[in-house]
Amino acid sequence: MEMLDELLELFVVASVAALAPLISVLIPKVSVPQVVILIIGGIAIGPVGLGVGDSDALQLIANVGLGFVFLLAGFEIEPALLMARPGRLALLGWVISAAAACATVGMLEAVGYVHAFVPVALALTTTALGTVLPILQEHQMSGGTFGRMFMAAGAIGELFPILAIAIFLGVNSRLSALISIAAIGLIAVVLAASRRVLRGGRLESIVSSGADSIGQTTLRLSILLLLGLLVLAGEFGLDVVLGAFLAGAVLRRWAPGDTHALEGKLNAVGHGFFIPVFFVSAGMAVDVDSIIESPARLLVFLTLLLSVRGLSALVIYRKDLAMRERVQLMLCTATSLPLIVALTQIGLASDTMLPENAAALVGAGVLSILCFPLTAVMLKRPDPSGEPAPVRPQEAS
Repeated sequence: MEMLDELLELFVVASVAALAPLISVLIPKVSVPQVVILIIGGIAIGPVGLGVGDSDALQLIANVGLGFVFLLAGFEIEPALLMARPGRLALLGWVISAAAACATVGMLEAVGYVHAFVPVALALTTTALGTVLPILQEHQMSGGTFGRMFMAAGAIGELFPILAIAIFLGVNSRLSALISIAAIGLIAVVLAASRRVLRGGRLESIVSSGADSIGQTTLRLSILLLLGLLVLAGEFGLDVVLGAFLAGAVLRRWAPGDTHALEGKLNAVGHGFFIPVFFVSAGMAVDVDSIIESPARLLVFLTLLLSVRGLSALVIYRKDLAMRERVQLMLCTATSLPLIVALTQIGLASDTMLPENAAALVGAGVLSILCFPLTAVMLKRPDPSGEPAPVRPQEAS
């Protein structure tokens, strides 16, 4: 009977996932991102709506979906981009955000508004690259100068908070965390370099020939790599999103054959099932009652996300982007949710974060996804030529 209940629960969640793209197209005048509909659908069917629970089976699938979010984000990252001007500007922006977050949250802690300094401060420096990127791709905004600047800002806004979580909030000491990060990073480098060793060999031939057959060798090995690094990160006491992010970065350089075809398959598996389940589950977990009781906290954290994480984009990118594009970048970099969920769970588990702040932070993350990318899309100026913006000279430096 318990299995039947879990299947019924999964059926309801899958129904929301299946209807989301249809609703997104049917809403007149405004093209609502599917992520927004998935989260709202999760709230509607969750405890405050239809009363659908969140079983262990559903949570497991949602966790794999979270892994796919970061795997696909890591898959998009080009190391050369992070070493060039977009990466340098992104790093500067994140450092400014981190300093602003420490100062702001320090003042809030001094007046008793915040108890969990580190989780709240880190939450204000994150960017949901894996969440925003599909929205930008859906609206042909991921190319050109703007796309490259956001890719770099999003990558830094995911990777650096993940590393900070492992160092400052992990179960190990800081030295052990640094050693663990170095070990996982080394494993990732070895995996990425292993393709050179296998190139031209019998194993590469077998994997490549089976990539598009019933064996789906590259897809199965990619999922194995994802789950393996997730387990490895968990065993080291690190946040599993670090393993997922590194898995994506490794795959683009390791997978034999056509990486574009592999990306399409990963998108099909991830966005076809696991990722929608994650976002519906995130919506189900939103503590609406706490938000209703203290709506001002939600607005405070939403304002801080926009100002602390996004506001610096208006100044940093003034030589590279027009004012309209800087506003779009500000909105996109201030969008966050997956890492906020992880940080609030850490804060609650350690009994340092106030429950109302945890609910408000998650609610602010949900609202950032509901409002910020949609506003950025609405600010998009149609390009009559249909071509991406040309690369500006500064990007080559």
